[in-house]
Amino acid sequence: MKISAIKLAQLNVEMHHAIKTPIGEISAARNVVVKIETDSGLYGWGETSPMAAITGDSQASAYALGRDMASLLVGRDALALEPNMEFLRRYCARATSILCAFDMALYDLAAKHAGMPLYQFLGGAPRQLETDHTIGHQETVAATVAMAKRLVAAGFNTIKLKTGRPGLEDLEHLQAVREEVGPKIKLRIDCNQGWDLPTAVGNLKHLEALDIEYLEQPLPVWDVDGFAQLRLKTTIPICADESVFTHIDALRLVKADAVDYLNIKLVKSGGINTALKINSIAEAAGIRCMVGCFGESRLGLSAAAHLAAARRNICFIDLDSALHFCEDPVHGGMDYVPDTGGSICLPATPGHGAEFDEKALSKVIEICS
Repeated sequence: MKISAIKLAQLNVEMHHAIKTPIGEISAARNVVVKIETDSGLYGWGETSPMAAITGDSQASAYALGRDMASLLVGRDALALEPNMEFLRRYCARATSILCAFDMALYDLAAKHAGMPLYQFLGGAPRQLETDHTIGHQETVAATVAMAKRLVAAGFNTIKLKTGRPGLEDLEHLQAVREEVGPKIKLRIDCNQGWDLPTAVGNLKHLEALDIEYLEQPLPVWDVDGFAQLRLKTTIPICADESVFTHIDALRLVKADAVDYLNIKLVKSGGINTALKINSIAEAAGIRCMVGCFGESRLGLSAAAHLAAARRNICFIDLDSALHFCEDPVHGGMDYVPDTGGSICLPATPGHGAEFDEKALSKVIEICS
């Protein structure tokens, strides 16, 4: 089965409100879409959501590079997953964002060819998945608490709060939220590299009393030694996000005894192919993983949810970006089950099960053999 054509497009969807973090904010999805078609009539969909402050690229740059990658991939065996991804990585190894879109489309296509849902194609089975819901930086403590109240009222069991403010400014927000939501709601916090080691230590001494499930990316990407030191100074588990793009990064963190958990994001890893390798290293080291997102639609999130369903070592789910969309451009795929604490339902259809409404796409181009 040969790749006969590849379509690239842009997806632009506004969000209800901006999600503010120490390294920027997301107020809209500015994504790139890939559709890989074959001479058998089967096709696969992929998506990426670049975030320049983390991935080092943008919608425009990922779209431009995707045109070059598409011209290289047309005519190749669509089912040769590992050779195809190795081929694309040799062309531009660090372009994880656009690599993710091609990888996702190839895995969707291969699972469809096998007649299996993607989780089954990856060797897994259906299981319960429950996402958290994220609160970005708010201007006041009252605004943070108000958002937390709305999420609890909507049925979410787990809230993720963006932190990383200067000094001890986060504490008042977190203490107020814990007091409001009570002990049964799980709280996770994500600094997005906002603290240095002394600030992190100062905050964690107070946060241990708030029953925080884990602390994500408290320090800059490069500070592996700081991560290792911080783990020795707190009982709160430490999770790496921006510090782990590939399985090589995962191995470095494991060797340094620097983390308790690893956050896998398909846009960072370049897709499922490398994500599986990250999880294998973590599992071998006794480290659990989470799966996260940037600004993906339900299509990109569907692929990530299938990965999580297929690997029980992926225990924490942060796939809430589509909940912030003003419009939903996706048919099929994963869905959020109302009033169930953030439960995600995956379809049993072949592939990841999601497709775009092509009317929602712009700047569509087609590369043929």
